[in-house]
Amino acid sequence: MNNVNRVKLLLSSLSVFRGIMKRSVPKAYYDLLLSLDKEPDVFLNAYGEFYSLISERNCSDRLAYSMTEAALFDENCFTRAAAAGKYNLLPDNVLKAVKRDCEAILAASSITSDEVIESYKYYNNIKDIAELLPKWQSGECVPSFKMFDGSLKKVAQYYKENGCGIFARYKAFIWRDGDIQPVLHPDKTDMNSFTGYEIQREKVVNNTKSFIDGKSCNNCLLYGDKGTGKSSTVKAIANEFRKDGLRIVEIPKERLIDFPILVDKIAALPMKFIIFIDDLSFQKQDQSYTTLKAVLEGGLAARPKNALIYATSNRRHIVKESFSDRTDDDIHTRDNMQESLSLSDRFGLAVCYTVPSKNEYIDIVCALAKEKGIDMTEDELATGAERFALARGGRSPRCAKQYIESLFV
Repeated sequence: MNNVNRVKLLLSSLSVFRGIMKRSVPKAYYDLLLSLDKEPDVFLNAYGEFYSLISERNCSDRLAYSMTEAALFDENCFTRAAAAGKYNLLPDNVLKAVKRDCEAILAASSITSDEVIESYKYYNNIKDIAELLPKWQSGECVPSFKMFDGSLKKVAQYYKENGCGIFARYKAFIWRDGDIQPVLHPDKTDMNSFTGYEIQREKVVNNTKSFIDGKSCNNCLLYGDKGTGKSSTVKAIANEFRKDGLRIVEIPKERLIDFPILVDKIAALPMKFIIFIDDLSFQKQDQSYTTLKAVLEGGLAARPKNALIYATSNRRHIVKESFSDRTDDDIHTRDNMQESLSLSDRFGLAVCYTVPSKNEYIDIVCALAKEKGIDMTEDELATGAERFALARGGRSPRCAKQYIESLFV
């Protein structure tokens, strides 16, 4: 049995890492190997399809990278256990299967295009065409698989540091169409992007650290004036702690009724999650309001231990209040008001962001100007920034950023 047919059989018998056969490159590669004893048009079509795919993926000179990357981001019993630092608790027969799968993937990654072409059953019939076929290069594997030497320790270390499955490839997600979808181009705001609001950020950072360390922590409500950096704080914290296994999933407030489905999908995963609800507010009590209230405290579909809820709102009590609420025909008016205000009380940590004073606003403007290399005096910046803020209805960090950006227009 030649090497190519041996690899075909090895891929056929993948077990723990069998999920990679659903990925486009490994699947097309396997389809090509299956066509080795088919009619010439079937083989040539499979070859063309495979080469087109790896060219589109920029992998024609690094097939090994593409194949091993598919394994790196596969989610299975081993990668989940490794991400939790407990892979050595798996049965010995499972660990042996993992080693065999890794060896099979590495063997498949090293096959050259010439080997595949020359292994074709009717090679002599298409020799003149075969000589003109484009060739790929194997290149090198992803680092974690490159270091595979029969021991799973180095491979497992990758999963422990980066998570498994889709949560190893991506760091930020959004709940959409009933599933967790990756954010391909996440906000890159980091903790060094801020000036001011140190006390507020420190509270949220400390709460997040406690969460990651498995200590006591709280769901967090960041509330206050618009443009003060509430949402940016949450995004920066997610970026800051992603190396510690933290992931963020944003769920639109309109889809809070899906919360039980979301937590079911992440509850068994070894990573930590911030479930982010941006600009949270309710005009009145509705199904979403009731769902969130139950999740925060007291409901059967409560958040799992590996998740925290971080929400932002311009309102301290989240639910819009009006004088008519106090004069309606409800017999127990006070009970009705307490019900409306009880949601915000279920956040164990509430952090207030208010508009900056004039001096704080100017400090933010000057810091941003220095960061951008703007050559203006502090008095010039202050005069322009104040005029800009007046035209936009008030001072805020967002307004300061917009003013600095306007200087480049």
